[in-house]
Amino acid sequence: MRLLFLALTLLTLMLQYPLWWGKGGWLRVRELQAMQVAQQETNQALMARNAALQAEVQDLRSGTQALEERARGEMGMLKEGEIFVQFLEPGEPEPQLRPVQQPHRRPGR
Repeated sequence: MRLLFLALTLLTLMLQYPLWWGKGGWLRVRELQAMQVAQQETNQALMARNAALQAEVQDLRSGTQALEERARGEMGMLKEGEIFVQFLEPGEPEPQLRPVQQPHRRPGR
């Protein structure tokens, strides 16, 4: 009887080992579930970023207002006849001025 009990206990342990610590065991399943949750959070953040970029692209394609805003902010462009005024804090160095570039015109136009 004792031998049968030992044999069954040993058999049970042999069957349980792969379930808990084997290649597809519960510990690995929990690890993969944690990785899946982290990846889903990353994907949602990236999808939100993509949606914002898509909205910006659509805005740039459809209207001139966003394009104008970007040209003013990033390239320092002004409308014709517009005057740019910049107030400096006391002790702040004067910014370097870029030369004004005239638009290229083709001969005959």
